[in-house]
Amino acid sequence: MSDTAGLYDEDFVRWTEVQAKALREAARAGANLPLDWENLAEEMEDLGRSLRRELRSRIARIIEYLMKLEYSRSPNPRRGWRLTVLRERGQIGRLLEDAPSLRREISRMIETEAPQALEVVAESLRSHGEITPALLVKLGAAYTEDQIFGDWLPAESAAPAA
Repeated sequence: MSDTAGLYDEDFVRWTEVQAKALREAARAGANLPLDWENLAEEMEDLGRSLRRELRSRIARIIEYLMKLEYSRSPNPRRGWRLTVLRERGQIGRLLEDAPSLRREISRMIETEAPQALEVVAESLRSHGEITPALLVKLGAAYTEDQIFGDWLPAESAAPAA
Protein backbone atom coordinates (compact mmCIF):
# COMPACT_ATOMS: atom_id res chain seq x y z
CA MET A 1 0.00 0.00 0.00
CA SER A 2 1.42 3.42 -0.95
CA ASP A 3 1.86 6.17 1.63
CA THR A 4 -1.06 8.10 0.15
CA ALA A 5 -3.31 5.05 0.21
CA GLY A 6 -2.48 4.60 3.89
CA LEU A 7 -3.15 8.29 4.49
CA TYR A 8 -6.60 7.86 2.95
CA ASP A 9 -7.47 5.38 5.71
CA GLU A 10 -5.74 7.34 8.47
CA ASP A 11 -6.79 10.94 7.78
CA PHE A 12 -9.18 11.68 4.93
CA VAL A 13 -8.86 15.47 5.16
CA ARG A 14 -5.07 15.33 5.02
CA TRP A 15 -5.35 12.89 2.09
CA THR A 16 -7.54 15.38 0.17
CA GLU A 17 -4.94 18.11 0.75
CA VAL A 18 -2.11 15.87 -0.49
CA GLN A 19 -4.11 14.78 -3.52
CA ALA A 20 -5.04 18.35 -4.47
CA LYS A 21 -1.37 19.33 -4.28
CA ALA A 22 -0.36 16.31 -6.39
CA LEU A 23 -2.97 17.15 -9.02
CA ARG A 24 -1.67 20.72 -9.30
CA GLU A 25 1.93 19.49 -9.50
CA ALA A 26 0.97 17.06 -12.28
CA ALA A 27 -0.70 19.91 -14.17
CA ARG A 28 2.39 22.13 -13.80
CA ALA A 29 4.61 19.27 -14.95
CA GLY A 30 2.54 19.06 -18.13
CA ALA A 31 0.99 15.64 -17.57
CA ASN A 32 -0.40 14.52 -20.89
CA LEU A 33 -3.78 13.29 -19.73
CA PRO A 34 -7.09 14.86 -20.77
CA LEU A 35 -8.03 15.88 -17.24
CA ASP A 36 -9.34 19.15 -15.86
CA TRP A 37 -6.48 19.38 -13.37
CA GLU A 38 -7.39 22.61 -11.59
CA ASN A 39 -11.05 21.76 -11.10
CA LEU A 40 -10.15 18.25 -9.97
CA ALA A 41 -7.84 19.79 -7.37
CA GLU A 42 -10.58 22.23 -6.30
CA GLU A 43 -13.09 19.40 -5.90
CA MET A 44 -10.57 17.41 -3.89
CA GLU A 45 -10.03 20.35 -1.54
CA ASP A 46 -13.78 20.83 -1.26
CA LEU A 47 -14.10 17.33 0.17
CA GLY A 48 -11.90 18.43 3.07
CA ARG A 49 -13.76 21.75 3.42
CA SER A 50 -17.01 19.83 3.66
CA LEU A 51 -15.75 17.91 6.67
CA ARG A 52 -14.56 21.17 8.25
CA ARG A 53 -18.01 22.69 7.78
CA GLU A 54 -19.59 19.62 9.34
CA LEU A 55 -17.28 19.83 12.36
CA ARG A 56 -17.97 23.56 12.81
CA SER A 57 -21.72 22.94 12.59
CA ARG A 58 -21.60 20.17 15.18
CA ILE A 59 -19.47 22.29 17.53
CA ALA A 60 -21.94 25.18 17.22
CA ARG A 61 -24.83 22.84 17.97
CA ILE A 62 -23.14 21.50 21.11
CA ILE A 63 -22.39 25.02 22.35
CA GLU A 64 -25.98 26.07 21.69
CA TYR A 65 -27.45 23.16 23.62
CA LEU A 66 -24.99 23.46 26.50
CA MET A 67 -26.07 27.10 26.84
CA LYS A 68 -29.73 26.14 26.76
CA LEU A 69 -29.14 23.45 29.39
CA GLU A 70 -27.24 25.87 31.56
CA TYR A 71 -29.44 28.95 31.28
CA SER A 72 -32.99 27.97 30.33
CA ARG A 73 -35.54 27.45 33.11
CA SER A 74 -37.71 25.34 30.82
CA PRO A 75 -38.02 21.79 32.20
CA ASN A 76 -39.54 20.04 29.18
CA PRO A 77 -36.99 19.94 26.37
CA ARG A 78 -33.98 19.36 28.66
CA ARG A 79 -33.83 15.60 28.01
CA GLY A 80 -33.81 16.23 24.25
CA TRP A 81 -31.11 18.88 24.62
CA ARG A 82 -28.93 16.48 26.61
CA LEU A 83 -29.43 13.74 24.02
CA THR A 84 -28.53 16.18 21.25
CA VAL A 85 -25.24 17.05 22.99
CA LEU A 86 -24.40 13.38 23.47
CA ARG A 87 -25.29 12.51 19.87
CA GLU A 88 -23.24 15.40 18.45
CA ARG A 89 -20.23 14.46 20.59
CA GLY A 90 -20.41 10.94 19.22
CA GLN A 91 -20.64 12.17 15.64
CA ILE A 92 -17.65 14.46 16.18
CA GLY A 93 -15.69 11.56 17.61
CA ARG A 94 -16.34 9.52 14.47
CA LEU A 95 -15.53 12.46 12.22
CA LEU A 96 -12.20 13.00 14.00
CA GLU A 97 -11.38 9.30 13.65
CA ASP A 98 -11.62 9.75 9.88
CA ALA A 99 -9.88 13.12 9.86
CA PRO A 100 -7.61 13.52 12.90
CA SER A 101 -5.84 16.50 11.32
CA LEU A 102 -8.98 18.54 12.06
CA ARG A 103 -8.16 18.35 15.78
CA ARG A 104 -5.64 21.15 15.35
CA GLU A 105 -8.46 23.45 14.18
CA ILE A 106 -10.89 22.81 17.03
CA SER A 107 -10.00 25.71 19.33
CA ARG A 108 -10.30 28.19 16.43
CA MET A 109 -13.63 26.66 15.44
CA ILE A 110 -14.97 26.99 18.98
CA GLU A 111 -13.89 30.62 19.05
CA THR A 112 -15.55 31.26 15.70
CA GLU A 113 -18.81 29.39 16.34
CA ALA A 114 -19.51 30.52 19.92
CA PRO A 115 -20.76 34.05 19.06
CA GLN A 116 -23.30 32.71 16.57
CA ALA A 117 -24.48 30.08 19.05
CA LEU A 118 -24.84 32.85 21.65
CA GLU A 119 -27.07 34.84 19.28
CA VAL A 120 -29.28 31.82 18.62
CA VAL A 121 -29.64 30.96 22.30
CA ALA A 122 -30.23 34.56 23.36
CA GLU A 123 -33.02 34.87 20.77
CA SER A 124 -34.51 31.54 21.84
CA LEU A 125 -34.48 32.53 25.51
CA ARG A 126 -35.80 36.00 24.65
CA SER A 127 -38.71 34.51 22.70
CA HIS A 128 -39.63 32.43 25.74
CA GLY A 129 -39.35 35.34 28.18
CA GLU A 130 -36.28 33.86 29.87
CA ILE A 131 -33.67 36.51 29.10
CA THR A 132 -32.49 39.22 31.46
CA PRO A 133 -29.56 41.63 31.03
CA ALA A 134 -27.61 39.75 33.72
CA LEU A 135 -28.25 36.45 32.00
CA LEU A 136 -27.14 37.89 28.68
CA VAL A 137 -23.76 38.73 30.24
CA LYS A 138 -23.46 35.19 31.62
CA LEU A 139 -24.29 33.76 28.20
CA GLY A 140 -21.15 35.39 26.83
CA ALA A 141 -18.94 33.05 28.89
CA ALA A 142 -17.07 30.57 26.72
CA TYR A 143 -17.02 26.82 27.14
CA THR A 144 -13.74 24.98 27.20
CA GLU A 145 -12.79 22.29 24.75
CA ASP A 146 -13.10 19.75 27.58
CA GLN A 147 -16.63 20.91 28.36
CA ILE A 148 -17.67 20.72 24.73
CA PHE A 149 -16.11 17.34 23.93
CA GLY A 150 -15.91 15.64 27.32
CA ASP A 151 -18.59 14.22 29.58
CA TRP A 152 -19.52 17.56 31.15
CA LEU A 153 -23.13 18.69 31.14
CA PRO A 154 -24.57 21.56 33.17
CA ALA A 155 -26.14 20.41 36.41
CA GLU A 156 -29.91 19.99 36.31
CA SER A 157 -30.30 22.72 38.90
CA ALA A 158 -27.94 25.07 37.03
CA ALA A 159 -30.68 26.99 35.26
CA PRO A 160 -30.98 30.41 36.89
CA ALA A 161 -34.19 31.59 38.42
CA ALA A 162 -34.97 34.74 36.37
